[in-house]
Amino acid sequence: MSSNQIHIAHVVYSFATGGLENGMVNLINHLPEDQYFHSIVCITDHDAEFLQRITTTNFKIYDLEKSPGHGLSWLFRCWKLLRQLKPDICHSRNLNPLEAQLAAFMAGVKVRIHGEHGWDINDLGGSNTKYQKLRRLLKPFISHFIALSSEAKQYLHNKIGVRSEKISQICNGVNVEKFSTENRPAVLPENFASQGSIVFGTVGRLAAVKNQTQLLEAFLKLWSAEDKYKDTIKLIIVGDGELMPELERLVEDYNAQQVVWLAGLRKDIPELMAAMDVFVLPSLAEGISNTILEAMASGLPVVATNVGGTSDLIFPQHQTTHLVDANNVVALADGLNIYASQPERASDEQAMIRDYCVENFSIEHMVQSYHSVYQQTAGK
Repeated sequence: MSSNQIHIAHVVYSFATGGLENGMVNLINHLPEDQYFHSIVCITDHDAEFLQRITTTNFKIYDLEKSPGHGLSWLFRCWKLLRQLKPDICHSRNLNPLEAQLAAFMAGVKVRIHGEHGWDINDLGGSNTKYQKLRRLLKPFISHFIALSSEAKQYLHNKIGVRSEKISQICNGVNVEKFSTENRPAVLPENFASQGSIVFGTVGRLAAVKNQTQLLEAFLKLWSAEDKYKDTIKLIIVGDGELMPELERLVEDYNAQQVVWLAGLRKDIPELMAAMDVFVLPSLAEGISNTILEAMASGLPVVATNVGGTSDLIFPQHQTTHLVDANNVVALADGLNIYASQPERASDEQAMIRDYCVENFSIEHMVQSYHSVYQQTAGK
């Protein structure tokens, strides 16, 4: 590590497959290697396979190996590590590692940045008053905040009392070159989708906050109510997690195995996106969804629940029609019907949606924004 490099200690709960972590990978891979060195500090541990997504060599990773529960012994280990590393910046993300900023302060780290990326099932929309108090308590130890969405920025200012000049809003970026609008690849099950089929799809961890059960219910409601849709509309759900047994039961109850594909955990996301016609995100809470950006880079129109930063991303002409209330099966089914009833519409919109994504949400734009914040706060 050169003395001219800005040394950033990125503190996260764990480093494994996830939207927040994928954003970190993109950032580390694209910041100038000669100007930065990265220490990834995991409160628990990391996934060795996921770590291979980092393609640069200017980083090291450390596991604090926190035990399950609410113990704080990891904070002592964090303080000790930060004293040893002497980073220029400590950058924590979301609620779990927030307390690491106290350790950073005690370790003498001069610049302490915290990012708000989104909400979990216990803090929908930032409504948990206990978490608000914790954020307010630790606010004095943080030099600068990064909000991924306009909702998070307003939350920090209005609920936590952070001054506007201490908040930067930086949206996630997507590697648009990885995603394409080419013809449907051969990744779907045999005879799953024929010429003229409309394939809806979603990608994400199968968890309550992601609410894929509601998407499946909305799809099955539309599919079972209209005879004309029996052979034309299809649904792909990509991901794995706690909701899988419930989703499997619903598919079996409706005898819908020929029209719903529960694809499980997959690595070929660009190819799967290219096999879809419409992307759907039914979440109860979101920050800035990487999967929406990937879908738009693939030229897919998006139907989504109006939560978190999703409205910051959606194609402007779709704002009033494609954003639906969360936890409303009827509204989501109506959103799906926009494309089920007009099969040609998705392909007609493909080019303009991708162009909008390239212009507004490229990785280069995101990296330049972080680069500016790091340079200004570190003073190098």
